[in-house]
Amino acid sequence: MTYLEQQEKGSELLRTLTLKAWESAAFKDQLVRNPVATIEQVTGKDLSFLGDKKIVVQDQTDDSVIYINIPAQPKMDELELTEEQLELVAGGATPAAYVAGCLIGIGVCWLVSKL
Repeated sequence: MTYLEQQEKGSELLRTLTLKAWESAAFKDQLVRNPVATIEQVTGKDLSFLGDKKIVVQDQTDDSVIYINIPAQPKMDELELTEEQLELVAGGATPAAYVAGCLIGIGVCWLVSKL
């Protein structure tokens, strides 16, 4: 699966979870309290591959609060670009801008790549 396909699937998963949480306070509570079991229920996939990794879901529906997410710092020496990504860089996207864009959804893309 290409990175762009992972992004699309990740976006779809986030969209599904968000819409369900907006529609049902009980689902939102379940997602916040036990994200792994809830995502497994929604996707029908086992997330045991996570090992020691954990998923944190924070209820950010309070519009009087501005939330900022600080992603993990990329390990540039481990970053390998695919042909598709190299074409984007060759087309004028700067590596730093590209990496910053990738980091926005890298956790979800990683999760989706394993599903």
